[in-house]
Amino acid sequence: MHLFYVDESGSVADTSQQHFVLAGVSVFERTAHWIEQDLNVIATRFNERSPHSIELHGSPMRSGREGWKSHSLPDRIEAIKESLRLGVVKHNKKGVRLFGVVIRKASIEGQDPVSFAFEQITSRFDMFLTRLYTKYNDPQRGIMVFDKSSTEQRIQTLAREFKYSGHTWGFTRNYAEVPLFLDSRASRLIQLADLVSYAIFRQYEHNDDQFFDIIKDCFDTEGGVRHGLYLRN
Repeated sequence: MHLFYVDESGSVADTSQQHFVLAGVSVFERTAHWIEQDLNVIATRFNERSPHSIELHGSPMRSGREGWKSHSLPDRIEAIKESLRLGVVKHNKKGVRLFGVVIRKASIEGQDPVSFAFEQITSRFDMFLTRLYTKYNDPQRGIMVFDKSSTEQRIQTLAREFKYSGHTWGFTRNYAEVPLFLDSRASRLIQLADLVSYAIFRQYEHNDDQFFDIIKDCFDTEGGVRHGLYLRN
């Protein structure tokens, strides 16, 4: 089973922001445990007695919100970078792949950015699973896992529609179940998806590449074509 952890960055309703990002991390089921252990090591540096109380979320870490203010900015920035290095880059050779959709909201005026982004990312992950089967005889299915703060009902409805009624490019065929929703406080992998989406958002909203440069070579790619990152400008 390939677990696809997904989170968003940027606000659809905030008119001061130009972009909305939906992004995620595809992890083979047996790799998830080792990524969690690597991220726990980072969290332990900030609370040795209760590392699981530390939530690795990009925006609060950088800005100092949600208890992060007590730690220095250089330490917080380095923790984001190291989380991306250990959670994504280290395990890239073990099959970890990134997928991301960047939407400049003005480019789809009148359309729902969440629905637009979800169609893109769910179809791209489905094509990735199809490619694993047709080229490498890997029949593993996938499942999407979202933070509970996401638009749960809308996303589950879209997932059913894509499977039974189809989307712009056909039907999804490789999902074991409709998307699941977890509390991000309980899942390091959801937290990693948040850090990935935040890294992409900082790149395109603020031209800040310090996080994105770490993960830019980890998006799903085949034959020199990067399928895992879609830009709508």
